[in-house]
Amino acid sequence: MGLRGFLDKQEKHFVKGGRLQALYPLYEAIDTFLYTPGHSATGTVHVRDGIDLKRTMVTVAAALGPVIMFALYNTGYQSLLALQSMGTEVSGFRGTLFSMMGFAVDPSNIGACFFLGATFFVPIFLVTNLVGGLWEGIFASVRGHEINEGFLVTGLLFPLTLPATIPLWQVAVGITFGVVIAKEIFGGTGKNFLNVALTARAFLYFAYPAEISGDQVWVAADGFTGATILGQAALEGMSAVTYSWWDAFLGFIPGSMGETSALAALLGAGFMIQSGIASWRIIVSVVLGAVFFSGLLNFIGSDTNMMFGMSPMWHLVVGGFAFGAIFMATDPVSASMTHTGQWFYGILIGFMTILVRVINPAFPEGIMLAILFANVFAPLIDYFVVNANIKRRKLRYAKG
Repeated sequence: MGLRGFLDKQEKHFVKGGRLQALYPLYEAIDTFLYTPGHSATGTVHVRDGIDLKRTMVTVAAALGPVIMFALYNTGYQSLLALQSMGTEVSGFRGTLFSMMGFAVDPSNIGACFFLGATFFVPIFLVTNLVGGLWEGIFASVRGHEINEGFLVTGLLFPLTLPATIPLWQVAVGITFGVVIAKEIFGGTGKNFLNVALTARAFLYFAYPAEISGDQVWVAADGFTGATILGQAALEGMSAVTYSWWDAFLGFIPGSMGETSALAALLGAGFMIQSGIASWRIIVSVVLGAVFFSGLLNFIGSDTNMMFGMSPMWHLVVGGFAFGAIFMATDPVSASMTHTGQWFYGILIGFMTILVRVINPAFPEGIMLAILFANVFAPLIDYFVVNANIKRRKLRYAKG
């Protein structure tokens, strides 16, 4: 009979009138995740296309592959590097697993780095998807519709924006806020005007600043403290930064698990742009906005604000700038949809990122707040663009 036959046989229990009809969204989610839906639209008013929501989400998930792999490696690498410098071992249950695998505190051991990194990322990933998926299922059951694949990407993006040491209960609270407040109360997938993963992270950013403020080094070594590049630059200037530009570009620096490597983000960008999922206009305009404004501030200089001394090239590779510009700002639901509007939208994000980072260095990271700010203005930007086009066409036809 096979899996396909087994699922078909169980369907009668989940459809309307079946004893498990309340769980139909869960059945439908499993069925459509494993197989292409067996029904299709009919009529003459539909556009045939090879892309749908599921394929879009799977494409983005694939584009995140390099970021996820580097997140696993660098999280373990930075932790082992810190432990080695202090002459201590991996502690707790994680240390037991680490020893059972026969690993030692050796940052040069690639396998040890990946394994230790996975012991941090996987629990955060599982909590995100279990709790977020639970809320998706509850709202789908209440509304009587299927569970959409939109959460597949949110379930990957959110863990990548978090530090490895964040408590799991905070992960659960954060994703609950993001899914319920930013998405479901507005109608679900495709109707949220704010990026769900960023909204969840912003909630944690302000609710629990000690764990996620972004100014401290996040590694798995108890007792190890230090400032991130943005934190060092804000407090002591760029002369105090001990990492090279190439370290930051490649990602061999401490930080949120998926936000350290600009190179890994660029690899994902190439895949998404080539597949038509992400708007290259948004990515380019975010960079242009950030480079122009940071260059202007760097030229002006300041005797009291050390962040004025950070060059545009450094801004592009530190913090979550590359990750945010490529994977968050290009969210097709919360971003501007018109081509012209996407330029204004991206420039606004780049400008606001530098404004938050430099003018108000109390918030070391600015890309998250900048994207959420631009999300709010995206409909207004598109409104003005569309109306300008309408007026231009009216004048053209009036002359004709």
